[in-house]
Amino acid sequence: MSIQSFLLNQYAKWKLKDMPVEQREQMTALVSKDPELFKKIGEEIERRKKGGEPEMKAAMEVMKKYRAELSVLMQNK
Repeated sequence: MSIQSFLLNQYAKWKLKDMPVEQREQMTALVSKDPELFKKIGEEIERRKKGGEPEMKAAMEVMKKYRAELSVLMQNK
């Protein structure tokens, strides 16, 4: 396990602590496949939040924008 994977898993345990372990592992696996995509998504959500948009709405809109890329990642498990 690389240091990056270890840190990602530790962060996921902390940030997603209320999520079931199986779903949390699935999310960390997706992020590990394409960390740059998730970095872009996170930055865009933060930018929208700073612009005054509610977090949930910002997240939903950004996820719609990147739907195709996310779909490909989920299909290539």
